[in-house]
Amino acid sequence: MENFPILSLITFLPIVGMVIILFLPKNQSIVIKSLTLLITGIQVILAAVLLMNYNFALGGINDAASFQFIEKFRWIEIDGFSWIGKIKIDYFLAVDGLSTPMVLLTAIVTFIATLSSWTIDKSIKGYFAMFLLLNTGMMGVFVSLDFFLFYVFWEIMLLPMYFLIGIWGGPRREYAAIKFFLYTLLGSVFILLVMIGLYFSSMETLADGTRVFTFNMLEMMNTANFTQTGILSPLNPNNLRFIAYIALFAGFAIKIPMFPFHTWLPDAHVEAPTAISVILAGVLLKMGTYGILRISYPIFPEITQNLAWWIALFGMINIIYGALAAMAQKDFKRLIAYSSVSHMGFVMLGMASLNTIGISGAILQMFNHGIITSMLFLIVGVIYDRAHTRDIEAFGGLGKQMPIYTGFVTVAFFAAIGLPGLSGFISEALVFLGAFGSASIRIITIISTLGILLGAGYMLWTLQRVFLGQLNEKWSSLKDLTTREYLMLAPLTLIIIFLGIYPSPMLDLMNSSVNAMVKLISDAQLFYSSTGF
Repeated sequence: MENFPILSLITFLPIVGMVIILFLPKNQSIVIKSLTLLITGIQVILAAVLLMNYNFALGGINDAASFQFIEKFRWIEIDGFSWIGKIKIDYFLAVDGLSTPMVLLTAIVTFIATLSSWTIDKSIKGYFAMFLLLNTGMMGVFVSLDFFLFYVFWEIMLLPMYFLIGIWGGPRREYAAIKFFLYTLLGSVFILLVMIGLYFSSMETLADGTRVFTFNMLEMMNTANFTQTGILSPLNPNNLRFIAYIALFAGFAIKIPMFPFHTWLPDAHVEAPTAISVILAGVLLKMGTYGILRISYPIFPEITQNLAWWIALFGMINIIYGALAAMAQKDFKRLIAYSSVSHMGFVMLGMASLNTIGISGAILQMFNHGIITSMLFLIVGVIYDRAHTRDIEAFGGLGKQMPIYTGFVTVAFFAAIGLPGLSGFISEALVFLGAFGSASIRIITIISTLGILLGAGYMLWTLQRVFLGQLNEKWSSLKDLTTREYLMLAPLTLIIIFLGIYPSPMLDLMNSSVNAMVKLISDAQLFYSSTGF
């Protein structure tokens, strides 16, 4: 695997599929769908190969030697002028214990979403072309270590998602698509400004000894490579690092979505097709927390320490507000959307702990929530395809009419609640253990546990109203799961049960990288104290 470009292949294979689809006749719907399924299936295989060849003992956060499957070469080089000098941008891909779980999650969710997309019958060629382009954008974000390249993939994701919601969505699809686009674009502007500031504050030494400005994230993380005059250098007495951190954090927080930037999410979910809701909740929300962990934390460790309490506070708000909002919903899909807001709050709480247990729990929660919420949105899609309504009050007694479907629903609901033996439990437990171990956020952690009770409340209440009691005769003709729907739900169920019983492989995968991140943040205080910052 040393010289095999597996990361490029897993990232750009969907682009190859998209080009082929664009040349196919639009009436070849089965061929288009089968090709997309084949490509996403190959991605799952490549992600599995990546995992099997990953060295669990090796991991870091700011050292190139600790990354694996590295692909790096000069992508763009321009001779600048005056003080700017030579501009260089690298094609730099690699993975560690933080990004590998996200690559695996993206591959699994997109494959399942392809199966869910099988019922699409409007502009099939355009839909699957946009679907594959979105796939490349998501995967590229998780494997890029050059900030410019990261930003390119981040922006690539925006365009297809806009069209997938705006063309193939529900009655208010244009409104939801524009709202999603504007919120995300605002966040992208913040990220772009900080990226430029960091570029002119960080330098890399080339093979010939020349010092040049760099977009290399790893160089940005190493304080020895900051320039004295860089606007975002900690060595600059007039630095603007605090403002830059807030801007960068806001850009990623919109994607999480963190309160009060969350309002685009329910509208996007309700109007998006089922498969796009699956991708939106299963992968896109994780890009926000991933960006904070990959970029904000290790590049601004001293500010991360100072603002950890505020991160925990907003995490708590997400947890409780999202749960209360979910409890008030009558639309099944909107309820699941607000539950995602709540559960991403657990990720933020774990991140704010700044210790190995809490951050490991946060990353595991990112993966587990991606699997669980994908299953929840698929469940909503199954019933909507049959009943053409998502009104919770309109159902009742479906457990008798659709027993197998109800069994899958029960697993997903109890996993979301955090029942021991299912994957949601261990990640939330680690989050609370880590957060409670941090004295500064202990009170916030205690208050946040209300989210567990509220989550159980709205999930069990929904289960009761939709599946228990007397069957509404209006739905007496509903059929149980089809073979395709089995294939969508069964793999996710197996993952939920496996990681609930045996989470060690996933925790071992991320352990070295998380330890390196925690050490980097804790050592930052010593560095800034010694430099008088």
